[in-house]
Amino acid sequence: MNLYLNTAKNSVILVELREAKKVIISKEIEAKHRQAEKLIPLVDSLLKAKKKSLSDIKNIIVENKGEGFTSLRIGVTTANALAYALGAILETPKQGRVKFAKPEYERPPSITLKK
Repeated sequence: MNLYLNTAKNSVILVELREAKKVIISKEIEAKHRQAEKLIPLVDSLLKAKKKSLSDIKNIIVENKGEGFTSLRIGVTTANALAYALGAILETPKQGRVKFAKPEYERPPSITLKK
């Protein structure tokens, strides 16, 4: 089974479970600046809905290019950690298989207060 994670936007999270290239369950939720607290529970709820467990995940696909600095980093870090812990294959849509996914930001990060 494949797990697809997309936190490339600041406002939403998209998670899918796939068998080969067919989506078996998909859910997108609003998560404006709350990806860190919502991503893993969302993955867990989809797994439970299909009576699957983390050990059923063999591939993880993560969107690693997007608009949000922190949101993108959360998705990529989660994908890296899960792939490592589960011994799963890690992929990005443009690079294919990778050892570790790296976030690619659409613009320089703006994480400090303006003066």
